[in-house]
Amino acid sequence: MGLQVLLQRILFLFGVGFLIANALVIADLIRFRLRKKSALLTWQGEKPRFYGFSLALGVMLGLLFVFKLFVQHRPVQTLLGESMMFVYYGYALPLSTKIARGFYRDGIWSDSGFMRWGQISAVSWKEEGHITLVLISHFTNIARRLEVPGNLYGQARRLLRDQIKAHAIHIGGAGLDLGSRDEADAV
Repeated sequence: MGLQVLLQRILFLFGVGFLIANALVIADLIRFRLRKKSALLTWQGEKPRFYGFSLALGVMLGLLFVFKLFVQHRPVQTLLGESMMFVYYGYALPLSTKIARGFYRDGIWSDSGFMRWGQISAVSWKEEGHITLVLISHFTNIARRLEVPGNLYGQARRLLRDQIKAHAIHIGGAGLDLGSRDEADAV
């Protein structure tokens, strides 16, 4: 197997991986559009750490795609890797930053995705530097984080308390539960 064939196969695998990543971002964007009307308290999330670099990478991948297609006259079907990476860094990633983080009628959109109220089993606030809400799920052992702007901190705590009182969130499942603690105190 020659080096050229090996590189083409690696780029094809990258293409498949980025195709899946693009599909996940598109699904998130569709879910956000459907949930947008049910927003209770939302704000624009911060841009990712290397956002400018990601955009520059998207531009470079677009130029590489155009170069391979029109200058080297490569068949389109051999450019899956470059095209999917271009779509991800040039379009999907910038569009995903438009998803408003915060509280919706049916759950919370954290920095890493949406979690329904009924999935939340524990909440915690981390107040070092940025104010961060940490959410633990009943179903998975994954903690999700949500950075809350300081001016919305009180409203966010009130919303959580209201959801607990309405029994949309059931705090528990971790540690020894003797039934002597009010769930609303967890917020």
